[in-house]
Parts: sequence; C-alpha cells; structure tokens
Amino acid sequence: MNEKNVKRNYIYNVAYQMLVIITPLLTAPYIARVLGADGIGVFSYVTAIAAFFIIFANLGTSTYGQREVSYVQQDVHKRSVVFWNTLIFRVASTGFFILLYGIFISILHPNWMIIYVIQFIEILSVACDTSWFFQGLEEFGKIVGRNAIFRLINLAMVFTLIKDENDLALYTFATAIITLVGHVSLWAYLPKYLTSVSKKELSPFKDTNVIIGLFLPTIAVQIYQYLDKIMIGIFTSGNTENGYYEQAMRITRMILVLVTSMSTVMVPRIGRYFHDNNKEAIRVSMYKAYRFAWFLGLPLMFGLFACADNFIPWFYGPGYEKVNTLLKIVSVITVAISINNVTGIEYLVPTKREHLYTRTVLFGVVINFCLNLILIPHYFSYGAAIASVVAEIVIALSQLICIRKELDLSIVFKSSGKYLISGICMLILLLIECSFLPANIASTFFMVVSGAAVYFIMLLVLRDEFFIENAKSVISKIKSKFR
Repeated sequence: MNEKNVKRNYIYNVAYQMLVIITPLLTAPYIARVLGADGIGVFSYVTAIAAFFIIFANLGTSTYGQREVSYVQQDVHKRSVVFWNTLIFRVASTGFFILLYGIFISILHPNWMIIYVIQFIEILSVACDTSWFFQGLEEFGKIVGRNAIFRLINLAMVFTLIKDENDLALYTFATAIITLVGHVSLWAYLPKYLTSVSKKELSPFKDTNVIIGLFLPTIAVQIYQYLDKIMIGIFTSGNTENGYYEQAMRITRMILVLVTSMSTVMVPRIGRYFHDNNKEAIRVSMYKAYRFAWFLGLPLMFGLFACADNFIPWFYGPGYEKVNTLLKIVSVITVAISINNVTGIEYLVPTKREHLYTRTVLFGVVINFCLNLILIPHYFSYGAAIASVVAEIVIALSQLICIRKELDLSIVFKSSGKYLISGICMLILLLIECSFLPANIASTFFMVVSGAAVYFIMLLVLRDEFFIENAKSVISKIKSKFR
C-alpha cells in the first residue's frame, strides 16, 4: 500500500469521527436537559463500572489482533489463522467476564439495577466486534461505513424515544443495542477476506502471555480514564458532580478524536514497517505524526479554553455553569493525549515495546490516583480534572524520555513552534471576542470560524511547510474533481 492509502484511511476515519463528534453535539444538550445532571451522573457511574468488565473481556485481543493481522495482511491463509485464533480467545474471555459481571451485580444488588443489567449487552458486544481485523488490513472504509449508519440510527432513537428523566434505562438500552448490532453487521464482509482453516492449525491460547502483555497497557489506560469518575462517586454525595465532570470530559474527548483517529490508521502501517525492518520509514512517519499532533492539538486546546464561557451556557443550559471551568482545565489534555497517542499507541505498541507503554501509563495511574485522593474530597470534580491533566502530562513526558535515544526530541519539540505561535494569536482573538459576544450558537460559530481563520493565516505567514503542502494537496484534489 502506498502513502496515498494512509491519507485516504485518515480521511475515512476523520469523516466518521466527525460524525462521532456531531451526533453527541446534537444529542448532548437534549439529553442534559431531559435526564438532568443527576441522570447523566448515574449513567456515567454505572457505565464506568461496567467498563472494567468490558476491558477485561477484551483483554489485549484488539491490539493483538490488529497488530498480528498487519504483519501478514497480504497472506490470506495466515491472516485467517490469526482471525480465528483471536476470535476464539475473545469469545472465551467475554463469556468468562459476563459470568463474573452477573455474580458481581447479584451480590451487590445496587440501586439502578436495570441500568447494570442492560450493560450485559455492552459486554456481549466485545465477542461480536471484529473491527480489529479490518483495522489490521487497513480497510477502514468498511468500519466507517457501517458505524456511520448505526450512529445515525442511534441519533434518531434518542430524539424519538427519550422524553424525560424516567427514560434513563431506555437511553442506556438504545446505546447498548446499537453498539451490538453495529459490531454484528461487520460480519457480512468477513467471507471476502478469509479462507478455510483446519482445526489442527488453530491454537487460540498459545499467545496468551502476549495478549496479556498487550492487555496491561490497555487496562492501565482504561483504569486511568474511569478511575476518576468512580472516585468522584465515592467522595461526593449524589451524582451531580459526576454529571458535570462527564460533560466536560465528553466534549474534550469528542474533539480529541480529530487527532487520535490518526493513531488508528498509523498502527498497522508502523507494524508493517517494523515487520519489514524499515527503520528509516518508521522514523520519517513518526516525525510527521508528531507534527500532525502539534498542528491539531495546540489549536484545539486554545480553542476549548477560549470558547468555554460562550459555548457551555447555551449548549447545556442552566445548571451546568460549573462545566465552564472544568472544560478550561481539561482542555490542556488535548495536547498531552495527542503526544502520548503518537509515542505510545503509534510507536511503542506496534514495535513490540508495550512493556514501556505499560510502565508509563501505570505511572500516570498512580499519579492520578494519589492526586484524586488529595484533591477530590476538597475540590470535587475540579480536583479530578486537575489530577487528570497532571497525569496525562506525566505520561506524555515519560514516554518521550523512553524513546529519546531512538528519535531526536529536539526535532519533535521544534516542530511545535509555528503552531504554538499561531495558536496563541488565535487564543488572544477568541478571548477578546468572548468578552463582548453573547452566549449563543451564532457567537460560538463565529468564534470557531474566526479562530480557525487566524490560525491558518498565521501558518501561511510563518510559511509552515506541513500545512502548505497538505493544503496544496487538498486544493489540487478539489480542482481535479471539477475538471
């Protein structure tokens, strides 16, 4: 596959991720008003607990399957063996953790039991998910097409079925069932990419140690992402603080997919280069990936910070004023996550150094846990936000230290200069605009457009080669369409 395929797959992924961003943007204000902060808090807390069982059901099979398929993507028989070995292991692990989840909720018998029961569907979805196989083949169009359809169906279900705070269970069910059906639908494509494999060739548990090794960084990341929500629930009364925190993090992570979607595309590509021992190609690709992370991560951070006071009031409505400050705090993680996605997911995992990735993330988990213990009892959701920002920065820096002998960090950091200058100019403009514009959708739209315009104009003035080269490429393709 040539370089054009990377750009095409990224466009596929971004197109879908834009849908991922747009659909919650359309539903979040509605859901926030209908379910309220308390209902959102319940949903956030329960799904955070169920997420641990989903993570363990998955183990490291997604990363393992994607990576192993990327190594043999041109050999239909070998990739078929990888597919069935991975799937059998995945089904077995899912069955085991579904049983454990059932025991857990039957013993605990928590409030909102119906919400916990519905989460069985989400855990079952793990066994049906084969997106890792298509990612390993770099066939992102298949995943994007199907997921887009079911995203739109979910959007329609939310607006037609969810009417008041009593519909929390229905909202949870709609979200879960759409996830399951979306995963099952991908099976229609599998016969085209697989061939028959004899039972003697299958040994699904022979790489258990490898899968568990790949699982460790996954569980570390996921624990880190959900730990703060659970600790907020433990240290605060009610679910309101969790509702505030969930909304701020949701917006940040929705925006982040514009950057992190590149990781999904680059993992199989770096995996192929590593398998072919093409170190120079890996190095060139990594420098481009870091430049891309700065290019999008910095303006996203400045944009979220500057637009929070204008955006949140009309988007979520009365009662969510605390989200303004939370969004400003967590906006910093856009840059940190952008960088550690490049280092950890795009580089360390496909080059079989997941143990380094695990150590750095576990270090971040420890920092996050300790800061949560100190800050949440006093500052509630603000404390969790600060702890998350510090932990993400620690993870990003520690990963860069780990690869300092393989990649020139001076090149990595110097590549951020023009984006930092342009981003600061954008920030100044947006803060001035926010000081006198009313908080409504038209003002926010104006701020986004004007901020983006200033950012790109500054990159032209500074003659940033990365931006100019890709802008010319896009323009030429658009022109060719109309010839």
